[in-house]
Amino acid sequence: MRVITQHTIGGPSVLEMIEVDRPEPGYGQVLIKTRAIGVNPVDGHVRSGELAMLGEPPFTVGWDIAGTVEAAGPGVSAFAPGDEVLGMLALPGAGNTYAEYVLASVNEIVHELAGLTVEQAAGLPMAGLTAWQSLVGLARIQPGQRVLVHRAAGGVGHLAVQIAKARGAHVIGTASAAKHHLLRRLGVDQLVDYRSQDFTEAGPVDVVFDLLGGEYGERSARIVTPGGVLVSAYPQDTGVTPELIAELGIRHAITIVSPSAPDLAQLVALAAAGRLTVHVDQVLPLAEAAKAHEIVATGTVTGKIVLMP
Repeated sequence: MRVITQHTIGGPSVLEMIEVDRPEPGYGQVLIKTRAIGVNPVDGHVRSGELAMLGEPPFTVGWDIAGTVEAAGPGVSAFAPGDEVLGMLALPGAGNTYAEYVLASVNEIVHELAGLTVEQAAGLPMAGLTAWQSLVGLARIQPGQRVLVHRAAGGVGHLAVQIAKARGAHVIGTASAAKHHLLRRLGVDQLVDYRSQDFTEAGPVDVVFDLLGGEYGERSARIVTPGGVLVSAYPQDTGVTPELIAELGIRHAITIVSPSAPDLAQLVALAAAGRLTVHVDQVLPLAEAAKAHEIVATGTVTGKIVLMP
């Protein structure tokens, strides 16, 4: 099978396509024939060495997958050859999804339902789980709450605003004016053009989902109502201190996304019900993984970038 790998840390050019033997599923695993692969910012952070969670190369990045079960290993009863599935694999270990075939544990994948194309299915898992685990698991948002989502048109952000709306929240989103049409279509109640408006004027809010960190973290914390919550998706630079959080009387939660079939099933059910969609910005062939990384690194992607083998 073909797989994208790297033998050294570096820029996108270190990604290369090679031929390797197809793996065989072990106990509790399935072998998936890849149909589409979601690209996430973490892929580039690991490739470049900014995040060293896979050790020294060679390794294959990628964690999002949509595909067809090719074979089921011993002990697997919930999935059979021919099943269409999607999932986020192995994080923080090696998901190895930049490949024509991948191995997945049964607790990392779910059946694909109507409501998503295969490209959308591949773009959903990591971004969707990050948003779901942040807003539902950590913030525990309630109907009627005011929720501010930074970078609302990005991969995680555009899913977060839909999850918040599905939970009955009043949603405020920051994005450039050119992306406001998408966010209106997704149901955002109040739009802030961060290039010309001060987002703090949209406060007070009950929840901020901060996908930017740094100075945005501190400024965001100051518009959260006492007893509310700031959820930070960039633990390396949240922009806040415990002292500030205590002074403001708010709660601070940090997102560390984890594979979860039950959480992913909730997202797929929302999509099947027509309450969640995945905006796919571009689809590229697997051989152009380096180009996909270059595009993601610009920080201007609307929704998701997807690779197709």
